[in-house]
Amino acid sequence: MDLKAIKTFHRIVALGGFNRAAEELHYAQSTVTMQIQKLEAELGMRLMERGKTFELTEAGRLFLEQSAHIVRDMDQLTNMMTGLVSGEAGHVRLGVVEPVASYRMPAILADFLRDYPNIRVSITIAGSAVLCEQLQHGGLDLAICSPPLLKTALYFEPLLTEHFVVLLPERHPLTDKDVVSIQDLREHRLLITSADCPYRRKLELIMQQPGGHPPDTLEIGSMSALKFYVQSGLGAALVPLSVLRPEPLGTVIRPLRGNEVDMTCGLLCKTADYPLQLAAGRLYRFLQTALRACDNHSYTALGM
Repeated sequence: MDLKAIKTFHRIVALGGFNRAAEELHYAQSTVTMQIQKLEAELGMRLMERGKTFELTEAGRLFLEQSAHIVRDMDQLTNMMTGLVSGEAGHVRLGVVEPVASYRMPAILADFLRDYPNIRVSITIAGSAVLCEQLQHGGLDLAICSPPLLKTALYFEPLLTEHFVVLLPERHPLTDKDVVSIQDLREHRLLITSADCPYRRKLELIMQQPGGHPPDTLEIGSMSALKFYVQSGLGAALVPLSVLRPEPLGTVIRPLRGNEVDMTCGLLCKTADYPLQLAAGRLYRFLQTALRACDNHSYTALGM
C-alpha cells in the first residue's frame, strides 16, 4: 500500500477537496485522482463518492479512522530523520568524570537541551580509565575526562584545568599559613580519593619525590565528598576549587604553592570518529565553548 496515497487521502478529507490537496502537496490534480483510484483498487472498495463534491463511504470513514496513526507516525519519523541528518535530533551517550559531572554539567546540559530539545543525552559518571575503556568498546560516543594513556586510538582535546586548593578544618594548624606547600601537608593527615583516581595517582607521585616522608592518609572514595570529611575535622584535603562554591562552613581555603596537582580535563572520542558528526557533533561543539568558559572563570577566580 502506497504511503503517499494514504497521506493524500487524509489531506483531501482535511482540506475538503482534491484541488486543495493537490495545491498543498504540489501535485497535479490528475496525480491526486490516480493515487486515490490506485488506493481504492488495492483495498477493493470505494473510499469516496465523487461528484461536484465528495463524500466518504462507510469504508472511507473506517479507513480514515484506522489509518490516522500511520500518517501521524510517518510524519513523526520524517521529522526525526530530518533532525538526525541536521544534527538537531538523536541520542548521545556522554561519559563524565567528577567533579565536572556534579558541579559543571547540570547547568551546561540544561543550556544544551534548551537549544536542542530533540537530542537525548545519557550520562555515565565514572573515572577516566573506565570512560576510556567504554569509548574504545563503543559504549560511549564521547567523554569529559583526563588525558588517556599513550598509544590508544582516542582523540583528546584539553579544554579545562581543575585548579586544586588546600581545604582545612577551621582550627587546623596550617590555617596560620597564607600559602600551603606539599611539604607542609606531609606533617598532617591528608584525605585522599580512591586508588583509581588520576588525581590520587598524580599526588602519590609528587609525594614520593625526595624531600620528606609520606603523610598519614585517609582514603575517601569520592572527590565530591572530600569537603564534608574536612568539615568533620578528619584532616586536610586537596580539592578542586570548583567544588568549593560556596565555601563549606567550618573550613578554610588556602592556595597550594605550585600547580603540580592541577588536573587537565577535556573532550575525548575515538580518533576514527573525529570530528564528530550529527547530534554528537552538536554536543561536542557546545561542550567546547562551555568548558573553555569554565576554564576562563577559574583563572579569574584565582586572580590569574
